[in-house]
Amino acid sequence: MRTSAGWEITVYYTAVEKLHHGSPEQVTGCRKIDCAHGDDNLGVYPEDFVDAVEEEGTGRTTSGRYLNWSYDIGYWLDTAPRDTNGHALHPFVSAAADPGVLARGTRFRITACGTADDGSRPAARVCTALKNAAWQVTDEFTPGLGGSHHIDAYIGEETGPGFTGSPWYLTLRNATLAVTRP
Repeated sequence: MRTSAGWEITVYYTAVEKLHHGSPEQVTGCRKIDCAHGDDNLGVYPEDFVDAVEEEGTGRTTSGRYLNWSYDIGYWLDTAPRDTNGHALHPFVSAAADPGVLARGTRFRITACGTADDGSRPAARVCTALKNAAWQVTDEFTPGLGGSHHIDAYIGEETGPGFTGSPWYLTLRNATLAVTRP
C-alpha cells in the first residue's frame, strides 16, 4: 500500500425522481442495457431529474427502475444504477479514474479529505464516511480526460430535495489516498 497526496475527488450520486418537480420531458433511448442510441419511448420525467441523470449518469424513477445515461450510449432503462461499462454501482465502493493513473480493480482508501472547492473543510460526518469506505476503481474516464490525480466516488442515492446544496455534494481538493494496486 502506498500513500499518494494531491488528489481531486468528486462525488457522484443516483438522482431520485420523486425529489424533482421540473417541467415534463419526454426521454427516448433503449429499453434494455444491450443497446445504443435507441429511439424507444422511455417515459416522461421532470426536466431537472433528466438533467441530473445526464450529469450524474443514473437516476431511480418512481417505478423503481433506473434511467441510466452515458455519452456514448444515450439513455437506457435498467434494474440497477450502472457505470458506462454496464457494471452495477455500489455506494461507497464504486469509483472511476483515468486507467493510465489507477487501473480498474485498484483499491484505495481516502486517508485525508483535504479541502472543499471553496477552501473550507468538508463536513466532519461527510469526511468520516468517505474515509471509512473501501473504494475500488470499477469504472474509467476516457483516457486523458479525468486528469492525473482525479477520482469520481459514488455515494448512492440523493437524500433529499436540494441535494446539490448539501454537504454531500462536493469536490475535495488535495485529498490523500492509500492505494493498493490490483
